[in-house]
Amino acid sequence: MSIFIVVNNPEDWPLNIHGAEVIAAKTYLSDPRFSDLRGLKIFNLCRSYRYQSVGYYVSLLAEARGHKPLPSVNTIQDMKSQTMTRFVSDDLFELIQRTLAPIRSEEYELSIYFGRNFAKRYARLSLTLFNLFPAPLLRARFIHNRNWQLQSIGPIAGNDIPDDHKPFLLQTASEHFAGKGLRRRTQQVMRYDLAILHNPAEAQPPSDAKALKKFIKAAQQLDFDVEMITKNDYGRIAEFDALFIRETTGVNHHTYRFARRATAEGLVVIDDPASILKCTNKVYLAELMSRHRIPTPNTSIVNRGNMPAVAGTIAMPCILKQPDSAFSQGVIKVGSKAEFITEATRMLEKSDLIIAQEFMPTPFDWRIGVFNREPLYACKYYMAHGHWQIINHNHAGQPREGRTEAIPIEQVPRNIVTTALKAANLIGDGLYGVDAKEIDSKVFVIEINDNPNIDSGLEDGIIQLDLYTRIMRGMLARIEERKGERKPR
Repeated sequence: MSIFIVVNNPEDWPLNIHGAEVIAAKTYLSDPRFSDLRGLKIFNLCRSYRYQSVGYYVSLLAEARGHKPLPSVNTIQDMKSQTMTRFVSDDLFELIQRTLAPIRSEEYELSIYFGRNFAKRYARLSLTLFNLFPAPLLRARFIHNRNWQLQSIGPIAGNDIPDDHKPFLLQTASEHFAGKGLRRRTQQVMRYDLAILHNPAEAQPPSDAKALKKFIKAAQQLDFDVEMITKNDYGRIAEFDALFIRETTGVNHHTYRFARRATAEGLVVIDDPASILKCTNKVYLAELMSRHRIPTPNTSIVNRGNMPAVAGTIAMPCILKQPDSAFSQGVIKVGSKAEFITEATRMLEKSDLIIAQEFMPTPFDWRIGVFNREPLYACKYYMAHGHWQIINHNHAGQPREGRTEAIPIEQVPRNIVTTALKAANLIGDGLYGVDAKEIDSKVFVIEINDNPNIDSGLEDGIIQLDLYTRIMRGMLARIEERKGERKPR
């Protein structure tokens, strides 16, 4: 993908950055060849992003042409919003006070070059502001009135860069561009850019390293240029065509913010924010299943007011669940009314609502993987040895999991697949894992997971690489449809 730095006057741009071509804003806006080119990354370094200025139109037309502008129009609007500035100042209050504490003046300007400042003590604040206002060159102005406050944030023009900052800017810009894969200039040019969000330090990631490599291979075969990103790359989301989240999701978590930002920037996103919001809350799922009459274990929504009544009527033992529980954590079994009251009281300190559910012991749970409203794979998840859950978190301080058995979809009882599809389709058309139990030929949905596990040698045990290819092909079709470029392959 070609990289262009767009400025008002190229003669004012002080640096020659390898791999990036500097052009005038008027050239980008008026030269017909830029309307026809595809796959460009546009770094908009115009002096002003004022509404209907040349700088504003560079980002606006870049989005219309299917290019990747930095900043996007959404970011430009955010930078101009005093409400947004006050919100950010309040949200980052502690970080701002801690970072600027040594400064004795009443005003301070922080220069941010591709998310960095040459002084290390400003590194975290610079990156955080870049992630919130993704633009190549930023100047944040702070004032001190009892406390430090962010007063404004906006672009830095090329001719406003101090001479002693230029070597650092050259270094950071070169590193930023190199990090996005300029190797493509010597290899095959890919059609689209895919970001896979992961956390290398996550103890129980939704996909292991081998599975991630298979996703990358499948994507590359479909003309995706793939980049593995982490939470520190939040400010770069607009550079991609699609985001695939392979990190455990949560609403009060950066994964949800990534999904929201990517959706706002027009990317194809799996998991989309609506799916994260719905699937990660078991109170919502319980109400949804009840409304649509999908069989589940007998379930009650518990609050402080009805806790004694539920404890007196539900069969023991029963299961208590935090609304946002995952990987068998935040889920406990209680064997008596007294234990119910004790544990429910503790859980209700964190959430105003929790779930109480009938205990249905089975040797395994079914997991039906669903993508694009179609069954993708099937597994049996066996309970951990001597335990009532798939994962035993109390085993000698280390989680112990039951075995996983992949099953051909056509060998799964039809009513299990049908029920799983009905449940998943209530959420959306994303990637889901529906957990169900089968008792006396009856199917009971336990939960619906966004971001389901796909590990090498487990969930892909039957269809193998085709599992990864089908997901990537689905993402490609969505990109082509969104861009109006749907073509037979």
